[in-house]
Amino acid sequence: MDILDSYTIENLFAQLGLANSPEAISAFIKGHHLSADVQIADAPFWNEGQLQFIQESLDEDADWAEVVDELNALLHE
Repeated sequence: MDILDSYTIENLFAQLGLANSPEAISAFIKGHHLSADVQIADAPFWNEGQLQFIQESLDEDADWAEVVDELNALLHE
């Protein structure tokens, strides 16, 4: 497997300790919609570890940043 293949929305959910089946991801997104003025790192539903991972991914423009941005867009649809 190519290393880039590991940075997927499914693997992000696994990294965050969340169920990562397509159905679980869809349900999470539907149940955690964010208004336009709330950034993903400010969402109230993350635990401390999840928030730290998301914030570090964005702050450091880490390999996960693109997938976190993808999740951010999905949560704002």
